[in-house]
Amino acid sequence: MTAFKTIKGVPVKTISGDRAGASFEGQLYYDSDGVGIFKFVGGLGTGAWASGGALNATRAGIGAAGTQTAALGFGGNSSVNTEIYNGSSWTEVNNLNTGRRQAGNDGVQTSAIFCGGYRDSPGGNADFVESWDGTNWTEVANLNTNRSVMGSAGVSNASIIVYGGDPSTANTEVWNGTAWTEVNNLNTARIQVAGFGTTTAALGFGGGPPATAINESWNGTSWTEVANLNTARFGISGAGVQTSGLAISGASPGPTNVLAVTEEWNGSGWTEVADLATARAQTGGTGVSTLAIAFGGSGDNGTLTEEWTQPHVIKTIDLS
Repeated sequence: MTAFKTIKGVPVKTISGDRAGASFEGQLYYDSDGVGIFKFVGGLGTGAWASGGALNATRAGIGAAGTQTAALGFGGNSSVNTEIYNGSSWTEVNNLNTGRRQAGNDGVQTSAIFCGGYRDSPGGNADFVESWDGTNWTEVANLNTNRSVMGSAGVSNASIIVYGGDPSTANTEVWNGTAWTEVNNLNTARIQVAGFGTTTAALGFGGGPPATAINESWNGTSWTEVANLNTARFGISGAGVQTSGLAISGASPGPTNVLAVTEEWNGSGWTEVADLATARAQTGGTGVSTLAIAFGGSGDNGTLTEEWTQPHVIKTIDLS
């Protein structure tokens, strides 16, 4: 088998089967499993949720960081437990120093941060912050304001922005790895606001009370209101970057208020896509808009993990 085929003298990569589904849009390649078969990576297809491995313990308001195949889950239900996910199962690793839930959180599996949150004993919102180095949690400089159920976005234990939270506030703070700095506020004060992105390009959506669909975009200096969610709710989790992401699950007022709804953000508006298999709120969510993970949550389903995959469409070009 030759390493390359050509079209009009242009070499085309040889790949077995449809492995280019994870490659870039617009790629043309030769399928070595076929005979004279060229394939083209088109736009994104329809996404869906599938079951993943269960957490070792039920937890709502759990922190999340990482990717679909290398995730970190920490805290929740005032627990100190930390677990890592390898794409199929969760393993317990070193604990937080202080158990709490509904804290600001973000990062990757080897470098994450957990900010503020609510603790049951003694009760109340916290201002302390813990940093994860891939092995241990270390307490670092406190937030300027005690709070829980805030939105957050960041890429490591040295870079995160937190905004909103309980008591209902619009305050925004940025962490540079050493200290917290108060910056420009949200336009609308909210608790249980969700978010994703970075310290210079973030999104903050949903929250309450009452349940809201408000969505604001952060450019590193100030917040601007942009297109609202289709479904107003709080207790949402998010996965993605400022221009492409998911708003996952949540709750709205009512006797049976947990939701399975998922919405996809394309940088300018929200579109409803496939629901979670199991409705719940306060899940941990992380990843990107095409490969995300949601785990934990409220009620009797607090160990469940679901994985979101949205593949590219592979188009066949038969030149035989």
